[in-house]
Amino acid sequence: MATVTLKGNAFDTQGELPKPGSQAPGFVLAQGDLSDLSLSDLSGKRVILNIFPSIDTDTCATSVRKFNEKAASLDNTVVVCVSADLPFAMSRFCGAEGIANVKVASSFRSSFGLDYGVEFVSGPLSKLLSRSVVVIDENGKVLHSQQVAETVDEPNYDAALAVL
Repeated sequence: MATVTLKGNAFDTQGELPKPGSQAPGFVLAQGDLSDLSLSDLSGKRVILNIFPSIDTDTCATSVRKFNEKAASLDNTVVVCVSADLPFAMSRFCGAEGIANVKVASSFRSSFGLDYGVEFVSGPLSKLLSRSVVVIDENGKVLHSQQVAETVDEPNYDAALAVL
Protein backbone atom coordinates (compact mmCIF):
# COMPACT_ATOMS: atom_id res chain seq x y z
CA MET A 1 0.00 0.00 0.00
CA ALA A 2 1.25 3.48 -0.88
CA THR A 3 0.11 6.77 0.57
CA VAL A 4 -0.22 9.91 -1.53
CA THR A 5 -1.86 13.24 -0.78
CA LEU A 6 -4.61 15.28 -2.34
CA LYS A 7 -4.18 18.94 -1.35
CA GLY A 8 -2.22 17.79 1.68
CA ASN A 9 -4.70 15.13 2.85
CA ALA A 10 -3.29 11.59 2.90
CA PHE A 11 -4.99 8.72 1.06
CA ASP A 12 -3.97 5.15 0.31
CA THR A 13 -3.64 3.26 -2.92
CA GLN A 14 -4.15 -0.47 -3.28
CA GLY A 15 -0.48 -1.40 -3.65
CA GLU A 16 2.84 -0.33 -5.08
CA LEU A 17 3.89 0.50 -8.63
CA PRO A 18 5.97 -2.08 -10.49
CA LYS A 19 9.66 -1.45 -9.80
CA PRO A 20 12.25 -0.72 -12.49
CA GLY A 21 13.76 -4.00 -13.69
CA SER A 22 10.56 -5.98 -13.07
CA GLN A 23 8.28 -7.37 -15.75
CA ALA A 24 5.30 -5.06 -16.35
CA PRO A 25 1.94 -6.60 -15.45
CA GLY A 26 -0.23 -7.33 -18.46
CA PHE A 27 -3.36 -5.28 -18.90
CA VAL A 28 -6.46 -4.96 -21.02
CA LEU A 29 -7.98 -1.47 -21.26
CA ALA A 30 -10.90 -0.03 -23.24
CA GLN A 31 -10.11 2.35 -26.10
CA GLY A 32 -12.36 5.14 -27.38
CA ASP A 33 -14.25 2.76 -29.67
CA LEU A 34 -14.60 0.25 -26.77
CA SER A 35 -12.13 -2.15 -28.38
CA ASP A 36 -9.50 -3.70 -26.14
CA LEU A 37 -5.93 -2.45 -25.87
CA SER A 38 -3.54 -4.85 -24.18
CA LEU A 39 0.11 -4.64 -23.29
CA SER A 40 0.71 -7.54 -25.68
CA ASP A 41 -0.77 -5.42 -28.51
CA LEU A 42 2.12 -3.01 -27.92
CA SER A 43 4.82 -5.70 -27.91
CA GLY A 44 8.02 -4.52 -29.56
CA LYS A 45 7.31 -0.88 -28.74
CA ARG A 46 8.38 1.26 -25.83
CA VAL A 47 5.37 2.26 -23.75
CA ILE A 48 4.78 5.24 -21.50
CA LEU A 49 1.75 4.78 -19.24
CA ASN A 50 0.48 8.21 -18.20
CA ILE A 51 -1.91 7.25 -15.38
CA PHE A 52 -4.23 9.77 -13.71
CA PRO A 53 -7.56 10.18 -11.87
CA SER A 54 -9.68 12.02 -14.48
CA ILE A 55 -9.24 13.87 -17.76
CA ASP A 56 -11.66 16.48 -16.37
CA THR A 57 -9.08 17.97 -14.00
CA ASP A 58 -6.50 20.59 -14.95
CA THR A 59 -3.40 18.59 -14.01
CA CYS A 60 -4.60 15.44 -15.77
CA ALA A 61 -5.45 17.37 -18.93
CA THR A 62 -2.05 19.08 -18.80
CA SER A 63 -0.24 15.74 -18.57
CA VAL A 64 -2.07 14.46 -21.65
CA ARG A 65 -1.19 17.64 -23.58
CA LYS A 66 2.49 17.51 -22.54
CA PHE A 67 2.95 13.81 -23.30
CA ASN A 68 1.17 14.35 -26.65
CA GLU A 69 3.67 17.10 -27.49
CA LYS A 70 6.70 15.11 -26.38
CA ALA A 71 5.54 11.83 -27.96
CA ALA A 72 5.57 13.33 -31.45
CA SER A 73 9.38 13.09 -31.57
CA LEU A 74 9.85 9.65 -29.97
CA ASP A 75 10.72 6.67 -32.15
CA ASN A 76 9.04 3.30 -31.53
CA THR A 77 7.23 4.72 -28.49
CA VAL A 78 3.53 4.75 -27.60
CA VAL A 79 2.05 6.93 -24.87
CA VAL A 80 -1.06 5.41 -23.32
CA CYS A 81 -3.08 7.79 -21.14
CA VAL A 82 -4.96 5.69 -18.58
CA SER A 83 -7.79 6.68 -16.25
CA ALA A 84 -11.06 5.27 -15.00
CA ASP A 85 -12.92 7.84 -17.12
CA LEU A 86 -15.22 6.41 -19.74
CA PRO A 87 -13.33 6.10 -23.02
CA PHE A 88 -15.86 8.40 -24.73
CA ALA A 89 -14.92 11.32 -22.46
CA MET A 90 -11.22 10.80 -23.05
CA SER A 91 -11.69 10.59 -26.83
CA ARG A 92 -13.89 13.69 -26.82
CA PHE A 93 -11.21 15.63 -24.90
CA CYS A 94 -8.45 14.57 -27.31
CA GLY A 95 -10.61 15.42 -30.32
CA ALA A 96 -11.44 18.88 -29.00
CA GLU A 97 -7.77 19.52 -28.15
CA GLY A 98 -6.35 18.15 -31.42
CA ILE A 99 -4.37 15.52 -29.51
CA ALA A 100 -3.26 12.74 -31.85
CA ASN A 101 0.09 11.44 -30.55
CA VAL A 102 -1.23 9.45 -27.57
CA LYS A 103 -3.64 6.59 -27.09
CA VAL A 104 -6.39 6.96 -24.49
CA ALA A 105 -7.52 3.91 -22.58
CA SER A 106 -9.97 3.41 -19.76
CA SER A 107 -9.62 1.05 -16.83
CA PHE A 108 -13.37 1.10 -16.18
CA ARG A 109 -13.84 -2.61 -16.91
CA SER A 110 -10.43 -3.98 -15.94
CA SER A 111 -8.23 -4.75 -12.95
CA PHE A 112 -5.52 -2.33 -14.14
CA GLY A 113 -5.65 -0.15 -10.99
CA LEU A 114 -5.20 -3.18 -8.75
CA ASP A 115 -2.56 -4.84 -10.95
CA TYR A 116 -0.45 -1.68 -11.10
CA GLY A 117 -1.11 -0.73 -7.46
CA VAL A 118 -2.56 2.68 -8.30
CA GLU A 119 -6.23 2.36 -7.39
CA PHE A 120 -7.24 4.65 -4.54
CA VAL A 121 -8.79 2.64 -1.70
CA SER A 122 -9.68 5.60 0.52
CA GLY A 123 -10.74 9.22 0.24
CA PRO A 124 -12.82 11.14 -2.29
CA LEU A 125 -10.99 9.58 -5.25
CA SER A 126 -11.65 6.01 -4.12
CA LYS A 127 -11.72 3.61 -7.12
CA LEU A 128 -9.95 6.17 -9.35
CA LEU A 129 -6.28 5.92 -10.29
CA SER A 130 -3.38 7.69 -8.59
CA ARG A 131 -1.28 9.98 -10.80
CA SER A 132 1.66 7.85 -11.94
CA VAL A 133 3.97 7.18 -14.85
CA VAL A 134 5.37 3.79 -15.85
CA VAL A 135 7.84 3.42 -18.73
CA ILE A 136 8.15 -0.04 -20.27
CA ASP A 137 10.74 -1.23 -22.80
CA GLU A 138 10.14 -3.24 -25.98
CA ASN A 139 10.35 -6.51 -24.02
CA GLY A 140 7.86 -5.58 -21.30
CA LYS A 141 10.42 -4.65 -18.65
CA VAL A 142 9.78 -1.61 -16.43
CA LEU A 143 12.42 1.09 -16.99
CA HIS A 144 10.93 3.80 -14.77
CA SER A 145 8.01 4.26 -12.40
CA GLN A 146 6.80 7.29 -10.47
CA GLN A 147 3.77 7.67 -8.27
CA VAL A 148 3.30 11.41 -7.82
CA ALA A 149 3.30 12.15 -4.08
CA GLU A 150 0.83 15.06 -4.29
CA THR A 151 -2.03 14.28 -6.66
CA VAL A 152 -2.42 17.86 -7.89
CA ASP A 153 1.25 17.96 -9.03
CA GLU A 154 2.40 16.98 -12.51
CA PRO A 155 4.63 13.95 -13.07
CA ASN A 156 8.32 14.32 -13.78
CA TYR A 157 8.20 14.22 -17.59
CA ASP A 158 11.97 14.59 -17.99
CA ALA A 159 12.73 11.58 -15.75
CA ALA A 160 10.25 9.42 -17.68
CA LEU A 161 11.66 10.43 -21.05
CA ALA A 162 15.30 10.21 -19.95
CA VAL A 163 15.16 6.40 -19.64
CA LEU A 164 14.19 6.15 -23.31
